[in-house]
Parts: sequence; structure tokens; C-alpha cells
Amino acid sequence: MLKAGIASHCNEAVFAMHRARLLKRARLSRAADFKKVFEKGVRSSDRYFTILARPNDFEFPRLGLAISKKRAKHAVTRNRLKRLIRESFRHNQHRLCCADFVVIGGQSCAHANNSSLAQSLDKHWQKLEKLCAKS
Repeated sequence: MLKAGIASHCNEAVFAMHRARLLKRARLSRAADFKKVFEKGVRSSDRYFTILARPNDFEFPRLGLAISKKRAKHAVTRNRLKRLIRESFRHNQHRLCCADFVVIGGQSCAHANNSSLAQSLDKHWQKLEKLCAKS
């Protein structure tokens, strides 16, 4: 009886984790998709990030990342930035319009703390949400 209770609890936890992750379909992966956003994207910038957005033909927003070695020299730092960006996008994707977003690392992103980066991303998502509502 006890084992069955633990097993069902684990299955619920796995199901909850699956729902909470960023789905593969919500990621930009093709170079052509990035190119479209870079050509005619709406821009939101600050010293940490530049986010480009362009409406897409899907029923959900998609995210692409462009964190260069020039901005974040160490792989550990680049990976930390990518995790923070994906997590922020995952929490805000329900309120964003159906668009493709590309996040580019800025001058100071590698040296900033996590809370500053999260605040910056929240401001960008709010700004882009308003721009999407206008169009």
C-alpha cells in the first residue's frame, strides 16, 4: 500500500514537471527563423539584453537565444544566462502574443546578478506585450 502511494506521488511529480517545462515547439531552431526576426523585428533594449520580436503564424510564442562568447566569455556564464532567459520566457509566455522572440546578450549581462537580469527580462516582456497588443 505504501509503495503504491509513493509511486502515484512520483507519477504526479513527473507529470507536473512535464507541464512546467519549455516545450521544444516553443524554441527557434532554424537559421531561417532567426533571420526573419533579425530582418524585421521590433526591438526592446537595455544594458543587459536586446530582445527582437516578430509576429509568427503559430498559436504560441517561440524563443531563440543569441548569447555570444564576446559578451559572456565562459561557458558557465553563457549557460547561466540561457537558463535565466528560458525560465523567464516560460513564466511569461502565456501573456505574450504569438511571435518569435530572439534574446541577445548585452554589454553588462555577464557581470550582472540574477535578480537584475530577471527584472530586466520582466520589463522587456511587459514592453513587448504592449507592442503586440497595439498591432
